[in-house]
Amino acid sequence: MISVVVPYHGEQVYLKDCLDGMAEQVYKDIEVIVVASGVDIPEELINEYKNRVNINCIGIEAESVSAARNAGMDKASGDYVCFVDCDDYLDVKFLDKLKAMAEQSDCDMVFGRIIHTWYRRDIYLEKVNELEADDDEGGNYEDEDEDKDSDETATGYFFGVEKGDSEEVIRDKKKYACGRYMISKRKKYNTVTVLSCIFKLSFLKENNIRFDEELLYYSDVPFLCRVIDKAYSVDGDKEAEYIKRYHNDPIHLPSLLQTAGKDDFNNKIRSYDIAVRDIDRAGNVRFRLDRKLLHYFSTEIAPAIRKNEDKAWRKKRMPVIREKIMAMDDATIKSVGRYKKKLVKALIDDDLKKLCKLSGRRNLRNWIRALILKPKRGMRIKEYLYRHRFTSQPVLDNVVFLESFFGKSYSDSPKYIFEKLNEMYPGRFEYVWVLDKKRKLPYPAKQVKRFSVGYFKYLGRSKYIVFNSRQPKYFVKRKGNVFLETWHGTPLKKLVFDIEEVVSASPTYKRNFYIQSRSWDYLVSANGFSSEVFRRAFVYDKPLLEFGYPRNDILHSDNKEELAEKIKDKTGIRKDRKVILYAPTWRDDEYYDHGKYKFSLHLDLKLMKEKLGDEYVVLLRTHYFIADYLDVRDLDGFVYNMSRYDDIAELYLISDILVTDYSSVFFDYANLRRPMLFYTYDLDKYRDVIRGFYIDMKKELPGPLLFTTEEIIDSIKNIEEVSAGYTDVYDTFYEKYCGWEDGHATENCIKEVFGNKEK
Repeated sequence: MISVVVPYHGEQVYLKDCLDGMAEQVYKDIEVIVVASGVDIPEELINEYKNRVNINCIGIEAESVSAARNAGMDKASGDYVCFVDCDDYLDVKFLDKLKAMAEQSDCDMVFGRIIHTWYRRDIYLEKVNELEADDDEGGNYEDEDEDKDSDETATGYFFGVEKGDSEEVIRDKKKYACGRYMISKRKKYNTVTVLSCIFKLSFLKENNIRFDEELLYYSDVPFLCRVIDKAYSVDGDKEAEYIKRYHNDPIHLPSLLQTAGKDDFNNKIRSYDIAVRDIDRAGNVRFRLDRKLLHYFSTEIAPAIRKNEDKAWRKKRMPVIREKIMAMDDATIKSVGRYKKKLVKALIDDDLKKLCKLSGRRNLRNWIRALILKPKRGMRIKEYLYRHRFTSQPVLDNVVFLESFFGKSYSDSPKYIFEKLNEMYPGRFEYVWVLDKKRKLPYPAKQVKRFSVGYFKYLGRSKYIVFNSRQPKYFVKRKGNVFLETWHGTPLKKLVFDIEEVVSASPTYKRNFYIQSRSWDYLVSANGFSSEVFRRAFVYDKPLLEFGYPRNDILHSDNKEELAEKIKDKTGIRKDRKVILYAPTWRDDEYYDHGKYKFSLHLDLKLMKEKLGDEYVVLLRTHYFIADYLDVRDLDGFVYNMSRYDDIAELYLISDILVTDYSSVFFDYANLRRPMLFYTYDLDKYRDVIRGFYIDMKKELPGPLLFTTEEIIDSIKNIEEVSAGYTDVYDTFYEKYCGWEDGHATENCIKEVFGNKEK
């Protein structure tokens, strides 16, 4: 029998996946011991599994993982024991493969391979099955790199992995990928932790090997060191797969290491001290552990000492690491490379200047090597200039830096703020617009391309920053900066921390968003519903500008009919036809890369032309995230592809009917009180799997949910009758989501942000 110990700290959202993995194991002779550590026992959930797997739950007062694992070991009755975190899950053959190898080789410890993923079990398995099916058909797959912003979850050997560390690592030669970020199998080595192993329980008890309960973090290290030091035989099977799940919500549901923070020097040193206390000083395990410490010193501590000029910070760390290294055998220090030897000598000599110089040279060498060997060399140079030059220069107090939809258009609220600023305060400010192509602007402004040198210069030096989407992750908020985030719509789809499962191209979405939104000084809200959502979903506690969206002021203009005629003249759209605006959004789970989403046109435009072409034309407007530019040239005269038209608000003005899906455009379009139809052919998937909605679309939307092109056509032919059926719903919808809009949002926002700066 194998006893599986699962420490539980209240993460019930993950525990079900973990237990499903247990219940479906090929090897059936197991007992699962869930240890509720410092929290209530999840009895209702445990009872659901009692008919599927041998499972018990015990409660302890201590809150540490170490205490929970020890309590589980004390309760275990199997021949072997396995430790599984409650937020992870096992491949169905994991225990079967390790048990077979343990019996074949009579091992005290057998380890498998850790695979990292961001996703829950059903999504993971779906992608694995897709891959295996493609593999059977002769598919050729290459490894996918892990997301470079991932949390380090290899808690066992926290000092890093070096070539030749055969006791701690196994070679991962299998080429394996299925969707970026979905599954990550390391290209070189995979660190072994207690999570990927089974241990002979009698061996652990005979040698009194337990987890040190004084350690909150890195308790794997002393445990594994003792095991390897005492074990008669250790073996591994790379086909036994333990799936380690990253936490994409580090604010509300952080993993253990995410709570440790970046500066966990003391935690690592304490773990090292406890590990070396109980292993042979002259043995191979101590030799390798000391090498790990030297690696940690050279790659993390020395650079940190160089960068941090705080004398107190240095004084706390240098003597500690110096003492550890001076206690090492000379043979260990001699075994490392020349650079590490020089660093160690500088440390032992207490030569801070030399240590910083050596680390600085290595950093410069690595930076130059990265420029030569890695792609995006130009971006690296410009980012370096931004961080080390432009953000060190004086802030330009009169410069306003504006960007709309990542520089793809001159549009949205930043456009209207720019124009109204020039009207209200002529000559007071200088303006810099981020635009991918030169535009003719109504007022003077410098134009820079996104990620050009000029872009980084003004991002680093402008006093006022006006964006309608997020800024780059490496943005540095300077003293004196005023960041106005206008955002870009009332949310229908759940946002950031309201999303349970991130399935988009960036699984670090929540963490990155949290970091970026800390820099915002003002956030524009269109209605009370948005304010409530933004506060919660963005974890935002700074001022909200609750005046409506500046971009919607044009929809309340006294001369909007005259403007509509001018827009039709400018675009060349036929004036003898009514206009249908089709504006779909993107699908989070269909993408090429960050911000580049696929889109398949499900609406049959040819059929619409056949049935409606004598009376209507269609304006096709896809979301700015969608990378595919849809070719509709064979429908010239009926379909106008306006996906690259800058300002969608102008398209609202010339449209008689809006057809959309889950895009927030309908909240804005409602300001015109014109008919809307909702083409929701994938409603169940989008609502239940991809994102989830804030509102009940079937009850609140001021128009029908339609699922076929034929239904769309029929509704358009009978649009007056259809609209009449939604009069009361439309009135309620308008009051809730458009009640603040009065045509003066731009002016009110400017007075709040720029008015008190007037001199």
